[in-house]
Amino acid sequence: MAASLRLLGAASGLRYWSRRLRPAAGSFAAADVAEKADRIITMLPTSINAIEAYSGANGILKKVKKGSLLIDSSTIDPAVSKELAKEVEKMGAVFMDAPVSGGVGAARSGNLTFMVGGVEDEFAAAQELLGCMGSNVVYCGAVGTGQAAKICNNMLLAISMIGTAEAMNLGIRLGLDPKLLAKILNMSSGRCWSSDTYNPVPGVMDGVPSANNYQGGFGTTLMAKDLGLAQDSATSTKSPILLGSLAHQIYRMMCAKGYSKKDFSSVFQFLREEETF
Repeated sequence: MAASLRLLGAASGLRYWSRRLRPAAGSFAAADVAEKADRIITMLPTSINAIEAYSGANGILKKVKKGSLLIDSSTIDPAVSKELAKEVEKMGAVFMDAPVSGGVGAARSGNLTFMVGGVEDEFAAAQELLGCMGSNVVYCGAVGTGQAAKICNNMLLAISMIGTAEAMNLGIRLGLDPKLLAKILNMSSGRCWSSDTYNPVPGVMDGVPSANNYQGGFGTTLMAKDLGLAQDSATSTKSPILLGSLAHQIYRMMCAKGYSKKDFSSVFQFLREEETF
């Protein structure tokens, strides 16, 4: 859908989808929040969801107050963030994109990382709010740069998770104990967040999705979506992302084979079951 929006032209795309998206019966009206609050944080799964929340029939922009600070912590197309910022500016309010990273553990402990894009003079106000949830609130530049940073981060995360899963699977099939292999990796040059904090192999770590049948955490569908954003951005900037493209295909295959609702670290299980590659 994001690709369709770009083909329509981002600005006209916002109008196109806002006319066609309607809230479900009994759904929450973002406009009601905008009428009562002057600092709003949104965090939604896709570009289309963000467009609906801001520009839809009952969206924030219907009743937003002048001078309001609107922070979107969704991970969406940077072009959509830029167009939403323009629409918000027309209403006399301020829009900043501030996608987030760190996972469920960091969210629980208040140690998330926020990557913020927008007018620099407004950063301090955003930092005050986001600092309640994150230990790292980083100013990246103009609107859209927060999204750019998040897209790059998640592409690297997907690649490193696949690499960790492949290395662990290979080691196990070569006769290594998975806990021992993880210990060696984590004291060696192969160490990464996917190996030492979020290991994808069941039984290696407690308190991670792999210890709970890959329930909770960051869904495979969302990772596939983020990799699609990276692919689109790479195409528009003519940037080669060979491993990023392969990661995108792997997560798309996982979604098609029943992994869509599992955590993205379930790529280990996927590789264990797929022996025909």
